[in-house]
Amino acid sequence: MNALDVTLWVVAPYVALTIFVLGHVWRYRYDKFGWTTRSSQMYESRLLRIGSPLFHFGILVVALGHVGGLVIPKSWTEAVGVSEHAYHLTAVVFGTVAGICTVGGLAILVYRRRTVGPVFTATTRNDKLMYALLALTIVLGLAATVVANIVGGGYDYRTTISPWFRSVFYLQPDGEPMAGAPILFKLHALSALVLFSVWPFTRLVHMLTAPVGYLTRPYIVYRSRDDQAGSRPPRRGWEPAGRP
Repeated sequence: MNALDVTLWVVAPYVALTIFVLGHVWRYRYDKFGWTTRSSQMYESRLLRIGSPLFHFGILVVALGHVGGLVIPKSWTEAVGVSEHAYHLTAVVFGTVAGICTVGGLAILVYRRRTVGPVFTATTRNDKLMYALLALTIVLGLAATVVANIVGGGYDYRTTISPWFRSVFYLQPDGEPMAGAPILFKLHALSALVLFSVWPFTRLVHMLTAPVGYLTRPYIVYRSRDDQAGSRPPRRGWEPAGRP
């Protein structure tokens, strides 16, 4: 393994992970009120109703597929009776469908953001960079799946890319498996590392947020400051706010 492979598959993953973790800590501490998707639904909703569910459904299935393929060792699936052919067929079918849904949904969202004036005006440079990297990573992943498994004779990434991925988290990085991986898989992995590096500084932070506080927050009580609270007299036993 040469110096370039060491840099790309041993050093770069830890640089990306460090930026990802510390970037979120910094963002939450110094930009807590900016931790939002900056929703643009008030400007346009027709295209959003189509593109957003399509994209989020696709990306969720893609994420689950990556967890299953990269985190779970091949020996585990074989131990429970899942053959290589069955796993490969399921991964290709669901991965391709989910990838197409993700690309289609993202294309609609980008088209909406570019053609709807108020939405485009509210688009920042970070948004443009995020969309470009997200699209690049998704397209490269879909292309790798199609070329290697449909056009080509098939490629078992669980014997190369998956061991490399797990070795990074074991703190025993082994870049040798990635050095011999197909070029599209390499480009997909590198684009993902770049995406994770810019993730904390974009609207993607909302993916790590769950509105748990809404379950326990108190009711919001609205009171009028106007003495004439309404045209009808108040109900018996109730007094408008502000009166003795």
